[in-house]
Amino acid sequence: MNEVVLYDYWRSSASYRVRIALNLLGIDYKIVPINLLEGAHRTPDYLTLNPQGFVPTLVIDGKTLTQSLAIIEYLAELRPECGLLPPDIADRQKVRALAYAAAMDIHPICNLHVVSHLMTMTDKADAREEWMKHFIADGLRKLEAMIGEFDGAFSFGDRPTMADLCLVPQVYNARRWGVDMTAFKGIVDIDAKCAKLPAFQAAHPDRVKP
Repeated sequence: MNEVVLYDYWRSSASYRVRIALNLLGIDYKIVPINLLEGAHRTPDYLTLNPQGFVPTLVIDGKTLTQSLAIIEYLAELRPECGLLPPDIADRQKVRALAYAAAMDIHPICNLHVVSHLMTMTDKADAREEWMKHFIADGLRKLEAMIGEFDGAFSFGDRPTMADLCLVPQVYNARRWGVDMTAFKGIVDIDAKCAKLPAFQAAHPDRVKP
């Protein structure tokens, strides 16, 4: 089998969720760090690999894969027995809805390039922190309500799914930016359960920081 390579930035939410997926599936991989703060994602070599200049990029099975959710869905189809997506089509929709709420509705507007642009438009010193707290808290409030509709130990059911892979990095960001998590008891509980699992522990930014 060809070596699996993950082009990764340690603090990227998108990279974080793919690391968890690879760990849950027991796939050995090599990390190639792409330092976003130093502009490594804009080099010609990396743009040849990933024209968007985003992380992560995963090289697996002789293929170059981009976009974290598309990568996770590829892995879910590669190893359906691991349960990243449930077998029932209606349940898969529910898991995708939870995952997309974190990865598509919260994450993009709190991304590095978005907030960097925001800071060029204002002289307000605390604008970055206010922006992050507002949009992360608003998104988690809606996600808490969505998760509350389902039973189980995790976001959906009694084993981690793609929804949890997207939730945990967002909770990490929330805490990093000082979001008050008091109102998100369900989310905090799920995050604590995930934190006990080796696959999540090994993917944590503090464990992979160069």
